Amino acid sequence: MQAEINVGTVGHVDHGKSTLVYQLTGKKTDSHSEEIKRGITIKLGYADTQVHKCTNAKCGKYSTKAKCAACNSDTKAERLVSFVDAPGHETLMATVIAASSIMDGALFVIAANEKCPQPQTAEHLMILQAAKIPHVIIVQNKADLVTKERAKAHAKEIREFLKDTPYALAPIIPTAANTGINIDALLEAIQKTIPTPKRDPGEVFRMHVVRSFDVNKPGTGLDRLVGAVLGGAVRTGAVKVGDQIQILPGILKQKKNKETYEPLTSSVLSLNAGTSQLEQAGPGGLIALSTNLDPSLAKADALVGCQVGRPGTLPEPSYDLTVEITPMPRLLSVFPPTLAPNEPLVLGVGTATTVGFVQGLKKKTVQLKLKKPVCVEKGDLVAVMRRSDNRWRVYGVAHIV
Repeated sequence: MQAEINVGTVGHVDHGKSTLVYQLTGKKTDSHSEEIKRGITIKLGYADTQVHKCTNAKCGKYSTKAKCAACNSDTKAERLVSFVDAPGHETLMATVIAASSIMDGALFVIAANEKCPQPQTAEHLMILQAAKIPHVIIVQNKADLVTKERAKAHAKEIREFLKDTPYALAPIIPTAANTGINIDALLEAIQKTIPTPKRDPGEVFRMHVVRSFDVNKPGTGLDRLVGAVLGGAVRTGAVKVGDQIQILPGILKQKKNKETYEPLTSSVLSLNAGTSQLEQAGPGGLIALSTNLDPSLAKADALVGCQVGRPGTLPEPSYDLTVEITPMPRLLSVFPPTLAPNEPLVLGVGTATTVGFVQGLKKKTVQLKLKKPVCVEKGDLVAVMRRSDNRWRVYGVAHIV
């Protein structure tokens, strides 16, 4: 079974996003060795959970179990949800931008024991707005660490912070992720606030690559080697086992002292969603797509940011972009008033992150030369980060013109 939607978790570092996902799914998304050592999320993590509702009409509570914890009645499975856990640290904002491109909705985690907003709380809000995430739930986490009066005052801070944004009326659900308090209310909010979008399987197949893997263990025999595995989200259309696919811009190659990107083609050998094997995958949830490519091509997330489609249907990779940038009003004061020639900008395009250097300015448009090519089409949304006080900060949103 494939999950129906992708729900992101965003918010300031150490506000409890990964712990919350663990309470919802039973899976720890911080599995990378550096993540475990440092105690923070670095790469995108993801985990699925089945949302259940109690069949007892007098109870009706939501959970992730076959039996209701409140009344011990049977529960009914309503929807499989995939959670995308994004990092909160300011140095990893590009990863958050990549995550936003595959979200159908988001849990915006704000710790009750700290004043709202914290620095990355504000920047994550801007990313949600830039990516036009339609449905957001505010999770007022760590509510068990403050008094009832402080929790109410903090909720007012959140409302003040969100006023004049698309999320001004978003539900606020207090939780204590460490102990699982109010997780049932959060699941209910997910069911009622984040609907499953209407999908058209007849659209052109497009998939964003979020992670890529060499899943073979050292010493695996040649006859048992598994090809490169792509983890990601189908955005439109559908893909089946046996389909021919193309991966663009592909893999980085050195040719005559020059870096180029080489497109890749493959057959789809298998499709997996969690522990389930699929014959066909469409939008909603994250999938693992197994190929017949050399597994070394996918190790260490080498193919992250690529797009996958049927041969001949993807836009050609481009090193040159012309964009129209709309700065975020809240951050205008920390940046120089105009862009400078050759100024570097970090761009989030789908799940790809690249650096673009300003080549020209014409009225509202900016011409950029990219360090790494991207596959884009006219009208695509781009998140823009700009250097300020020796840090990369969210500057605004751009459209490809």
